[in-house]
Amino acid sequence: MNRLLSILDRIDRRGYGAYKDLQGSYDLGAFTLFVDRVQRDPFAPPSLVRVRTKSNRFPSGLYGNPVRRVAFEDFLTRAVEAAVRRVVRGNRGSGGSGRVEIQHPSQAVLPRTSMVVTGDYVEARMAVGLPARGRTVDARAARAVLLEELPEVVRRSLVPGGIDEGAARRHVETVEDARHLRGLLPELGLVAFVADGAILPRESGASDRPLRQAAVPFQSPEELRVTVELPNRGELSGMGIPEGVTLVAGGGFHGKSTLLEALSRSVYDHIPGDGRELVVTREDAVKIRAEDGRSVAGVDISGMIGDLPGGRSTSDFSTPNASGSTSQAANIAEALEIGTSLLLVDEDTSATNFMIRDERMRELVRKEPISPFIDLVRPLHATLGVSTIVVVGGVGDYLDVADRVILMEDYRPSDATPRAVEVRRKFPPRAPLGEARVRPPEDRRLRSSSIDLRRGKRETARGKGLSTIELGRERVDLTYLEQLVEPGQTEAIARIVGDFVAGTGSRGVRSVVEKALASIERDGLDSLGSFRGHPGQMSLPRAHEVAGAINRIRSLEASTG
Repeated sequence: MNRLLSILDRIDRRGYGAYKDLQGSYDLGAFTLFVDRVQRDPFAPPSLVRVRTKSNRFPSGLYGNPVRRVAFEDFLTRAVEAAVRRVVRGNRGSGGSGRVEIQHPSQAVLPRTSMVVTGDYVEARMAVGLPARGRTVDARAARAVLLEELPEVVRRSLVPGGIDEGAARRHVETVEDARHLRGLLPELGLVAFVADGAILPRESGASDRPLRQAAVPFQSPEELRVTVELPNRGELSGMGIPEGVTLVAGGGFHGKSTLLEALSRSVYDHIPGDGRELVVTREDAVKIRAEDGRSVAGVDISGMIGDLPGGRSTSDFSTPNASGSTSQAANIAEALEIGTSLLLVDEDTSATNFMIRDERMRELVRKEPISPFIDLVRPLHATLGVSTIVVVGGVGDYLDVADRVILMEDYRPSDATPRAVEVRRKFPPRAPLGEARVRPPEDRRLRSSSIDLRRGKRETARGKGLSTIELGRERVDLTYLEQLVEPGQTEAIARIVGDFVAGTGSRGVRSVVEKALASIERDGLDSLGSFRGHPGQMSLPRAHEVAGAINRIRSLEASTG
């Protein structure tokens, strides 16, 4: 502490660059402060620091296995964020002076770089805007941040007595139950489970927090109710969605898309009180949509779209500007390429000519290369074991291919399968449905040399918010990767891409992604860090979003075979 005070006294009122002298570690009694990277000026991204307790006095039961450790680190991250809001005064001076922050978590529970819990210590990774007057050091304000506010944050969030241990235990047990429940899905023959009492609607389109007022708690239809035993909660009942083809129907604003959106986000565990904490989906589920204008590089879509005019093959399809139908076909092929057991499709965000073609159009348009999705869903399950949940509001022909139909009315589901059978008898198909041949798409090889990370004299691979990665001078739009939930995932993806580009030669998409995630599983997210000590703010992405980001790089060159 004396050394830290001495340095601050010495650099007071000097140019902002003098803060570089702070880099290093300081014993502050109850914890050690590490200053890993100092910002170059008060308007630059904040400095990176770590605070590490001298011991870990929390009960080992809170972090005694990998699932509980991730959940407890998530809980402590939220506790630090809450303590910062209560304790830290905030901006005082130029730029971001006095700002203290830790990685902001979503409603999901993910492995992050924000917190490390071991048997020996607890470490929080934070960002601090070192205070300035103009562009000079403000040592007095820096002392307040580093020696008054940070110690109080530690006392309130990183040691027993500072947190509610009962709440911490509920947090880790809820996550453990959800993980156990998701693991039960394959042996139960289910692709998803929605607990009775779940709150599925969100408070707004811009918020992932649960709707608090007027939300209708979910109740399973008796025909689909499943009861399971969880390790902490005990018996739980809810709606089980079986493998195969499930149709979710209903009028507008009755909860169809809300259910599908909840299922797409439930590939992740959620915090207690989220409303979806006991809603789980197969962890490899992929939401599919049309994506006009996206680039496609060397994807085999021939199982869905035949040869194009002029004899152009679709077994190695590339375009800088895909149509709705070709983009949706590419999205399915890419999902199959990386591996999935469940596709989630919403009629509202799909290409109409890809979803269905009625008898009049079949009669009028004889040269149609598209095999409509309605002809694919059953072969996908029968041949490849890939189930589909389809939300429809206006295409009744999908009743003919559904194994079951869930009808949403006033946010309440019912099993409408018997009623759908009656409707099919009353209104039989006007033309026989086709059944396209389905096979796995051909694997592709990616050329790392096609991606240029150069930006002036530097190479850049970084995340910019939730929906963009910056690779050199190219900005990659990830808006339609709807299962991304945190900017930290986007940052991790950018660094994975950067590591791939640093390699040589060409490799398959699946090989690139599996190698990267295996390395993270072995060495942790810290292995993607660009600074010694503090790795930056990252969250673990799924293989599907890593592959999805790579597939959307416009400069990417890839080919089958």
